[in-house]
Amino acid sequence: MPHTSALGKKGEDQAVEFLEKAGIKIISKNFRSKYGEIDIIAIDKEAIVFIEVKAWSAFGFENLQYGLDTRKQHKIIKTAKYFLFENRKYSNMAIRFDVIFVNTRYQISPENQINHLVSAFTERV
Repeated sequence: MPHTSALGKKGEDQAVEFLEKAGIKIISKNFRSKYGEIDIIAIDKEAIVFIEVKAWSAFGFENLQYGLDTRKQHKIIKTAKYFLFENRKYSNMAIRFDVIFVNTRYQISPENQINHLVSAFTERV
C-alpha cells in the first residue's frame, strides 16, 4: 500500500500545481468527513470546486470514465455537502465536481500527462 499512497500523493501534488497555474485557488486538500474524502477543494471564479484526483501509473484516456463509479461520486457529494455545512461562507457559490486524471508513470508532455474533466459529474447520484 505505501506505493499506492506515494503514487496518490504525487498525483495530487501534480494536480495542485496544474490548477494553480490555471489560476484556480486551492482552499483545502484531503478534506475528510465521516462520509469520505475529497482530494482538493478549490475556488474557480465564482464556483467552489470539489476535485477527485486519480493518479494512474499507466492508462489510456479512452478508459477514464471507469475511474470513478457512482458509489464514489455519492461519497464525494455527501462529503461536499458536509464541507459546505461546516464552511457556510461558501454556501452561496455555484458548485462543481471535477475529476483530474494524472499519469505519473511516463515522462510525457505536461498537456498529455493531466486530463482535467470539468463538471465530470453532478449531484444526480
